[in-house]
Amino acid sequence: MQWTVHQTITIQMLKIGSISNSSVLQIGSAGSIQSTADLYNTGEYEELAAPAEIQETKPEAPLVPLSAFS
Repeated sequence: MQWTVHQTITIQMLKIGSISNSSVLQIGSAGSIQSTADLYNTGEYEELAAPAEIQETKPEAPLVPLSAFS
């Protein structure tokens, strides 16, 4: 199935508070979105970070409070 989309977009002002990792800001439609992940050493670190601590026991409650769906 082929789609032909004709659109006109007029933006007077666009204010974006923040965009985090893996976010997508899309204006209009796109046939496909190519994901990109670029990593930069902006802190000029020269050595590897310490290994992550592995927690062997499971917490008794969720770390993030979860609400029940009604």
